Amino acid sequence: MLVDELIRALDERGEEALRPVVLVLGDEAHFAEEVVKKLSRVCQRSGIAGFNEDRFIAGDNSVDDVLAAARSIPMMAKRRFVLVRSLERWEGKAEEGEKSEKTSKKKAEAPLDRLAAYAADPSPVTVLVLMAPKLHASRRIVTLAKKEGFLVQCEPLKRNAVASFVSQRARALGHPISGALAAHLGDLIGTDVGAIVDALERLSLYVGPGAPLTEDAVVALVAPVRTAMMWDLTDAVCARDTAKALVALSEIDMARGAELPVLGAIAGSVRKLARFQAAVEAGDSPAEAAEKAGLPPFKASSMSQTVRRMPRGTMGRWLHLLAETDLALKGQGRRGGRAILEGMVLSMCR
Repeated sequence: MLVDELIRALDERGEEALRPVVLVLGDEAHFAEEVVKKLSRVCQRSGIAGFNEDRFIAGDNSVDDVLAAARSIPMMAKRRFVLVRSLERWEGKAEEGEKSEKTSKKKAEAPLDRLAAYAADPSPVTVLVLMAPKLHASRRIVTLAKKEGFLVQCEPLKRNAVASFVSQRARALGHPISGALAAHLGDLIGTDVGAIVDALERLSLYVGPGAPLTEDAVVALVAPVRTAMMWDLTDAVCARDTAKALVALSEIDMARGAELPVLGAIAGSVRKLARFQAAVEAGDSPAEAAEKAGLPPFKASSMSQTVRRMPRGTMGRWLHLLAETDLALKGQGRRGGRAILEGMVLSMCR
């Protein structure tokens, strides 16, 4: 089950969508926290918030403590909410002190296996949420969660899904946004879900309830980079026009801290060009390739001529330069961010 599927079910069906056990796995912490907050809120609607809630950290607390809380009867409410974080700390370990004299020569039942046994016959008045970035797929608790449908996957956003995610979250906040601006915002921020959500919330406050999200708002709050600026820069680099490329870069008002979003915008344009080139080489028409790559339709003809003139290996070299520049900006010392970006543009124009 994906995060959006679970949240949509909870929004539509409320307490009916709650499961007695939910296993939350994945590296995207923002998605995982969204799941926890939503489950906790829906679970405790019928009672006093926090009164029937227990939170544990695997390793710091014992599995006995967790199971005791999960089997407890809620007070003045329909359900209890029990959360266990850092479940991966119990992988391959037996709970200390669980061996009796009769089982001292045997491996004590591991905490994860005890949780799996509980999940097979859980308390109907408890929502037990188990969290970990990753667990081995062969663990009983994981295989049971997949089979019974209580596994929630919180995987990082893929690059090609960012624009869709931006559009969806903007609509959820009540704001229309164009596909082109959603893609541009994704280029500026990248795949960091927390940063995207934070930017959208700031934009929402800036434009006001129900108003569309605009490029002016993005320039004011996220990064001073307009789509037109990026295409001026990209066209100049593709034409190997060093002077024009440096002028285009100089027109971007780069305060300290804005260098990475600017690099993201440049990288987004290069990735679209790379997808366009691949589609053209596969036999697509320029218009079809532009649609697949996310390029504006009016760029199809000129970009087709540009990529055909490029020496073989140019795109790969540019992507390598972008990666090197990303590392340089994140570890910049005395050398300023603008100088690093100018050096990259000079290298791309060679």
